[in-house]
Amino acid sequence: MRSIERVFNKVKKENPNWSDYIYFAATVEDRNFSRQTIARYFNKLVDKNDYDPKEKKELLQQLFKLSQGNKKAAEDNQK
Repeated sequence: MRSIERVFNKVKKENPNWSDYIYFAATVEDRNFSRQTIARYFNKLVDKNDYDPKEKKELLQQLFKLSQGNKKAAEDNQK
C-alpha cells in the first residue's frame, strides 16, 4: 500500500501548514481502507505529538469512517 505514503507526501507538499493528522485524514478520505491498514499507516506517518495518545482509538475509528465515505453513511442510514 505504498499509495498511502505517496498520497500522504503529495498532500503534505501541497499543504505545508497542516498537521500530519490532517494530511493523513485527507489521504484516507473516501478510499475504503481497512481498519488494519489505517492503523498501520497512522502509526507510521502521523507524528505522535499531533494527537493525545488517550484519544488514539477514537481517532482511528473516525479515520475509518472517513475512509468509508458515502458508502458507510448510506449503510448507517439503512439501519
